Amino acid sequence: MAPVAPTKAQAREDHTAPVDPGAALLAWYDRHARALPWRSPPGAPPPDPYRVWLSEIMLQQTTVVTVGPYFADFLTRWPSVEALAAAPLDDVLTAWAGLGYYARARNLHRCAQVVAGELGGVFPGSEGELRKLPGIGPYTAAAIAAIAFGRRAVVVDGNVERVVSRLFKVETPLPAAKPELTRLADSLTPDDRAGDFAQAMMDLGATVCLPRGPKCLLCPLESRCEAKAAGLEQALPRRLPKAAKPTRHAVAFWLQAPDGALLLRRRPEKGLLGGMMEVPSTDWRDSPWQQKDARAAAPLAAVALAGDWRELPGLVRHTFTHFHFEVTVWAGQAAEAADTEGRWVALDALADEALPTVMRKIIDHGLVQSATADD
Repeated sequence: MAPVAPTKAQAREDHTAPVDPGAALLAWYDRHARALPWRSPPGAPPPDPYRVWLSEIMLQQTTVVTVGPYFADFLTRWPSVEALAAAPLDDVLTAWAGLGYYARARNLHRCAQVVAGELGGVFPGSEGELRKLPGIGPYTAAAIAAIAFGRRAVVVDGNVERVVSRLFKVETPLPAAKPELTRLADSLTPDDRAGDFAQAMMDLGATVCLPRGPKCLLCPLESRCEAKAAGLEQALPRRLPKAAKPTRHAVAFWLQAPDGALLLRRRPEKGLLGGMMEVPSTDWRDSPWQQKDARAAAPLAAVALAGDWRELPGLVRHTFTHFHFEVTVWAGQAAEAADTEGRWVALDALADEALPTVMRKIIDHGLVQSATADD
């Protein structure tokens, strides 16, 4: 849901709030809080810890707009932590497909099983106990403790880092500035309404203290902002230059049985896209694959082909957090649907598989180019 920006009159009213930045921010939040499905209104009792935990895991490295439909779908499918714990992992991975960072989905499922089993369906309320659960790190533990349990906790995400770096004019580049920003955020965090304060800081960064073009006139902390006073609000937070992303290469093997079913296999549990289904491929390496090397590396050597592999035109390109990925697709026809290390899946059933975005790109490419070759 798109946030509603306050009017200029409301902005001027915000600047009459108490001088204390925590109080000023909470007064602003009471009027301008975003309505999100995992939240309680400002000042209301804390929301269900299950909903807070689920949303916080989904929101890691992902935007509110993207998460909204996934959150609603998960709640419809699995309305409680017990229901999620009882779900097959493949169903959870399939529902997660498109959100990325798939280790989060595996940890989400493991965490649900621990809470539903060992903890009797009750999430712990302290940061220390929360951090013992799969997939819950320092930020997520602090967010759950504050938002779901009202505990005083210092919640620092990217939005909060930006607000604090500007408010205190912290010129140390990120990520080196993180300890200082956490210390300063701690100095702002009140003992009461910890959950509302954490969400107020997030909302301020998401709707007012924007990365580019901050709306300083609407900010309840403008008069206290040292970066604004120094004319540095656009320049902070500073960041070290990002290293250029390398490109990795692979060959994917589009192999169909006589009835048209496609061969898929499961990736190893550990590592990138762990536990997800994939179109079988070579290793992912830094240099492009030569035909001889790729043929020798094909994981499907035991499958008898009706003919030879043929390279489909074009490349499949995808970008991960730390590297670009380019995939050449080879198509082949199996003489029979022999037993393999994978399984044969009908083309009209592919939507039900736990396929990450890059694999769906490979499948789309294979479908289009195979159909073109057959015409």
